[in-house]
Amino acid sequence: MASPAVDKAPYTLQNLPYGVISTSSEPKPRCAVAIGEHAIDLAKYAKNGNLFDLESGHNFMFQQLFAEPALNTFAALPWPTRRAVREQIQTDLKDGKIPNTCLVELKDVKNHLPMRMTGFSDFYTSLEHGQNCSGEMTAKGIAKNWWYTPSVYNSRVSSVVPSPHDIRRPKNVYFSGAIDSDPLYGPTRKMDFELEMGYFVSQPVPFGETMPISDVREHIFGFVMLNDWSARDHQMFEMRPLGPFHSKGFGTSISNWIVPMEALEPYACAPNTTQDPAAFEHLTFPKAEEGALDIKLRVKLVRDGKESVLATSNLNYLYWTPYQQLTHHAASGCGMETGDLIGTGTISGSGRNDKGEKAELGCLYEADKTKTKVLPQSNGTYEDGYLEDGDEIILEGWCDDGKGGVALGFGECRGKITPPK
Repeated sequence: MASPAVDKAPYTLQNLPYGVISTSSEPKPRCAVAIGEHAIDLAKYAKNGNLFDLESGHNFMFQQLFAEPALNTFAALPWPTRRAVREQIQTDLKDGKIPNTCLVELKDVKNHLPMRMTGFSDFYTSLEHGQNCSGEMTAKGIAKNWWYTPSVYNSRVSSVVPSPHDIRRPKNVYFSGAIDSDPLYGPTRKMDFELEMGYFVSQPVPFGETMPISDVREHIFGFVMLNDWSARDHQMFEMRPLGPFHSKGFGTSISNWIVPMEALEPYACAPNTTQDPAAFEHLTFPKAEEGALDIKLRVKLVRDGKESVLATSNLNYLYWTPYQQLTHHAASGCGMETGDLIGTGTISGSGRNDKGEKAELGCLYEADKTKTKVLPQSNGTYEDGYLEDGDEIILEGWCDDGKGGVALGFGECRGKITPPK
């Protein structure tokens, strides 16, 4: 087998994302790193002795750890240890010391959920998303409490799926017309995507303890793309008094490879939006210029075999950053566990295309509320402006190399809508 192309996007030498794979010849899931068009089987890599010095120095059994069907045990190791493993892999790739026996072509692998998830919480922290959903271009439609702490709700772990994966159109209760009209039961007529990113907790926060925001990066293993599918008509029925339930819990798609925090350090940046009022002290990041991440995002639709771009965005548009989100989540003493998945919430922006049309809408509900045409013409089966059966949504994310190219990428988060059961 040829040596891996270490500079091939999106899985470059600078990236080295972690995942869980299996193959037809070796069906047991195990941990891996993606590089170019290959995956490095980390259990075989450790068995080969490449991590012997680290293993001896830290008394960890990496071969056994990487043979597990999830990355949790590795993610829970101290950040310096994980960093040392990554640096050793980078060195061996540069020196051509990755044995061919450790390499698997990505086209031959089956991807599995990379972490054993213990909880899933989803935030609502994009100012532009809130403005668009309220139907106003000012802040008047956003509740006062939203400005003081990141808004969040608990969701389902059982319905988080890897990519690609079909998403069945859910059935539930919705209003037949306006709010408080007679309810009906049936498949959602307003199937929607949400452009989000997700991140996994690494080092746990014990129950009863809190986490200073200065330590937050040590508690994040890495990031994935995340699509929190939504049934908007079901959601409108559920929103009062407690908020979404079935309308959000029927399916969440994530990309398969976790881009680690170590890879994202060069893309630290200041948030795009200045917080006013200023955040409470416990939610104030030590260095404002490093409080966010510059990650470019894109949503694509495949309908009837034709692919089109629906929106672009950037993670640094969020009003409340992932670091503030996780700090707030842990602030009650609820405890955070290795493998907890955190959704950033819909990531929208204010940008427009060369026609003056909104180009950074993070979901179709925003397009509906702002009367922006995003989708091709509907076939009339469901509500115009929302997803049809057979539609496939692809989320992509990447960090720029400064020359218009991709320094590292997150791969695709793909999901296809199938008819209701």
